[in-house]
Amino acid sequence: MNDIKPAGLHHVTAIAADPQQNVDFYTRVLGLRLIKQTVNFDAPDTYHLYYGDTTGSPSTILTFFPWKGVPRGRNGAGLTTATAFSVPPASIGWWQKRLASLPVDADAPVDRDGTEVLTLRDPHGLVIDLVASPGDTRSGWDGAAGVPDEHAVRGLHSVTLSETQLEPTQRVLSELLGMSMTDEGGDRARFAMQDGGAGALVDVAAETGGPGRQAGGTVHHVAFRAPDTQTQLQWRQQLLAAGVRVTEVIDRQYFTAIYFREPGGVLFEIATDQPGFAIDEPLLALGRELKLPPWLEPDREQIARALPTLQVPADDRGAGA
Repeated sequence: MNDIKPAGLHHVTAIAADPQQNVDFYTRVLGLRLIKQTVNFDAPDTYHLYYGDTTGSPSTILTFFPWKGVPRGRNGAGLTTATAFSVPPASIGWWQKRLASLPVDADAPVDRDGTEVLTLRDPHGLVIDLVASPGDTRSGWDGAAGVPDEHAVRGLHSVTLSETQLEPTQRVLSELLGMSMTDEGGDRARFAMQDGGAGALVDVAAETGGPGRQAGGTVHHVAFRAPDTQTQLQWRQQLLAAGVRVTEVIDRQYFTAIYFREPGGVLFEIATDQPGFAIDEPLLALGRELKLPPWLEPDREQIARALPTLQVPADDRGAGA
């Protein structure tokens, strides 16, 4: 049941509160590109905001459902409790100074199994790790104000799943999803996809503090990469054959998706790499305007009227802080 294996992380989707604060933080503070301004297709009265590198490459994408006024959630068992981004190895000190000057709720860097990690929280409480990642050749987004190219966030590094019982989740990752356990110690295990580099890692950690509560500042789901629809369909059939309840293939305009839950409760998605985010607007104009899928276009006026106006930062290539 592991002949089809994920190519890595595709994206992470989280829940935010105020959408403008969300845009300001991820573009102005972390220096990601707003690559798509659309709506939650299942609840089009709220935005769905996508951030990533220049093109929105799979494994660089963090997305949000920003429900204004949503209560603060609580990390705990059954949730993805940390989303990690890769940065150049020599950049952790630079990021520490930058975050302290803004200011941002951030901890001092720590050594985690020989790797330097800086943990911060966004304005709505989402836990973000910046991980020093030698060998990550991705370029990130070079158009952000105040973030020089040499320090830019490269893309997703890994996610951390917190679980009351480790073994059932670990079995799904290894036996059903074909990941390889590369490290295990005490209350934590690491699983790798493909070569196990940045963007292809899942950590499973023991949680003894009780269940989490999914709301503002928590992760909604984690998506893994399928190169194409055929592979996605094969994967779906294998999951069904193993007794996993999995959705039909759902059109998300920029990829197709299937969803299922692992035994601890975390929602997983398998998303295709194609067709990508330039399907409905030019690459240079990504994220500038509200985009809707064809089936929602007839309701554009009503949808737009219900959404708060967003101030989207201009392309700031070469600008100072």
